Amino acid sequence: MRLGIAAAFPHSNPEEWAVLHKEAGLGAVVFPLSWDAPVNMIDRYAAAARACDLTIAEVGIWNNPMDPDPVKRAANRTRCLRQLELAEYVGACCCVNISGAAGEVWDGAYAENYSPEMYEEIVSFAQWLLDQVKPVRTHYSLEPMPHMLPDSPESYAALLRDIDRPGFGVHLDIVNILVSPRVYYHNRELVTEAFRLLGPHVVSCHVKDAILDHSLTVSIRETECGTGGLDLAHYIREANRANPDIPMIIEHLPALEHYRRAIAYVQGLKI
Repeated sequence: MRLGIAAAFPHSNPEEWAVLHKEAGLGAVVFPLSWDAPVNMIDRYAAAARACDLTIAEVGIWNNPMDPDPVKRAANRTRCLRQLELAEYVGACCCVNISGAAGEVWDGAYAENYSPEMYEEIVSFAQWLLDQVKPVRTHYSLEPMPHMLPDSPESYAALLRDIDRPGFGVHLDIVNILVSPRVYYHNRELVTEAFRLLGPHVVSCHVKDAILDHSLTVSIRETECGTGGLDLAHYIREANRANPDIPMIIEHLPALEHYRRAIAYVQGLKI
């Protein structure tokens, strides 16, 4: 496992950025620039990561390529294309986005997110994107989400089959598919099944924890590593079995002190 964080330590130049991540005991980073940054700075950050033996885990997109507004959808899809080109250029493990939502909220829950028409559009857009870029150093991947596809190991496996491109890979976030109390309490089985179905295709993972609130109706929320019910040691063991160098990125914490605490917790697990 190559641990990383979805944040950047305060720094004055790319070389310092890389050294600070390395000194924190990390082996992976999220690329901090977008496609429209100056090329010389993109090159410096990529070179600094290589010099410190830091894997560039992901280039993020984080928009809605299925936006119902055609102008926004076109702009979002252009960003998908450019960010995938950036990921290929810097040699990131993946370029990651969500599949997209059928309404105005970019990551929102809508009944149409599960329609056959939406599924076909997810497949055709991914195929078009990959056919445009033809990546060989990176993969386009989708973050699993609780209220859109893919929302389970099985639905991700179906997308792998139907997209059918070597440049499509799996970005795994187990917490995002803890969609019921039953799944929450049996998260070890979910992790095992995810890597059984998807293991050879997993190129990067997110790491966090989750808490099931004992109230009506169901509420499962993210929390800092080690403060919830996810068997993180099992998650990491299964990831390591699939790929000993797999990047695992801690995310969604409010401040660097929380990231440092989460780093120490994960590094202290008995794997």
